Amino acid sequence: MERMAGRLRGKVALVTAAGQGIGRAIAEAFIAEGAVVIATDVEDGKLKGLKAKKRLKLDVRSAKDIGALAQSVAKDYGGLDALANVAGVVHHGTVLEATDADWDFAFDLNVRSMDRTIKAFLPGMLKKGGGSIINMSSAASSVRGVPVRYIYSVTKAAVIGLTKSVAADFIKQGIRVNAICPGTIESPSFRDRVAAHSKRSGKTPKAALQDFIDRQPMGRIGTAEEVAMLAVYLASDESKFISGHIHLIDGGWAL
Repeated sequence: MERMAGRLRGKVALVTAAGQGIGRAIAEAFIAEGAVVIATDVEDGKLKGLKAKKRLKLDVRSAKDIGALAQSVAKDYGGLDALANVAGVVHHGTVLEATDADWDFAFDLNVRSMDRTIKAFLPGMLKKGGGSIINMSSAASSVRGVPVRYIYSVTKAAVIGLTKSVAADFIKQGIRVNAICPGTIESPSFRDRVAAHSKRSGKTPKAALQDFIDRQPMGRIGTAEEVAMLAVYLASDESKFISGHIHLIDGGWAL
């Protein structure tokens, strides 16, 4: 995929869940565009081979660990220019299958983790005079209802609300906050969902995959690299007049 190199030159960016899938693709794209990237993942072994400035283990459910990292970033770089909140989990099931434990874990990881990182890194962004926060939501949210994605959709709708709220509070201080809402994207998480669908339906893995493809207006699954290019745009000065919005990248799924 052709790209105009250097759009993030000199910017300091943090990417969570950078070990695989969309997070990995965003980290790699930021690096290719000249950013100083701090890549984190709860499983730091997955960061191997990523040419980031720093590769760190980080549990985004830990306010203490996030706070320590924010202090380190402030000391070394004066703060972030871009924050990509990617960490999350997908739960399968309807409201009748949602347990309290599922709710607690999903809301903590999908929503409160973003609250934690924003609280920790926003002060540094304000001191630098601005920055871009990119929150990973989903087309399965307030955008559209998706079967058996009850907890996931509710938490991703909450991400949209969080995004708009922070954007409104700090728009006059140079802070831009946007949400990316992917549709069905090729990733390890997606392959897990295909396998689960195959098991539940009794279909072959190939037939289960075809079920996902058949619901796509473009007739294919999106790629993590395509989502990453949208993240580059939102992190760059090219999008400096955009804040508080959802950005669908779903191949027309929400039409």
